[in-house]
Amino acid sequence: MKKFLTLLLLILIASILGGVYGMLHDQITYTISEEYYTKFKFIQFGIDSWGLGNNIGTDLQPEIILRNPRFGVGIVGVLATWWVGLFIGIILGFVGLIHKNASQMFRVTIKSLALTLLIALAVGCMGLLYGHFVLIDNIPNWHYPGNLIDMDHFIMVGSMHNFSYLGGLIGLAAAIVYSIRKAKTQNISLGR
Repeated sequence: MKKFLTLLLLILIASILGGVYGMLHDQITYTISEEYYTKFKFIQFGIDSWGLGNNIGTDLQPEIILRNPRFGVGIVGVLATWWVGLFIGIILGFVGLIHKNASQMFRVTIKSLALTLLIALAVGCMGLLYGHFVLIDNIPNWHYPGNLIDMDHFIMVGSMHNFSYLGGLIGLAAAIVYSIRKAKTQNISLGR
């Protein structure tokens, strides 16, 4: 029963961490490209319908300006990533069931979540650099807003976002390996 409750707690924590990661990540990327949000993400998430701002563009080329854009960016970040945390939490939580007790399961899985976040951040930063040094000169076949002014920074931020999701998957794989190795090490030290 303790392990089941620990599993539920870990899933909740992972979902919250996923949302917080997205909120902070998007604050950074908004600093790099406001247009990525005003001409893409705010539209994608329907933030204009929340009464937080207005479309100063057209129906065909919208541009959403918010009274408090950082708040809107935070909302987008949470909505874009809480579910990734949920997914990661479910997987790492179930993997964590291999540990001998709920306390060990919790400690190792929290460390696994931290490892996943660090790898996602590192790979996301690589994506930003890849966008800057490669994609700007080899423009990807993405959908771009027709009223886009700063395409370079838009591409860099899009690359960082894509790489961050990839980093989450790579981090998840590394975290699974970490958790399994910790369980094996603990079982060996217990003489099992």
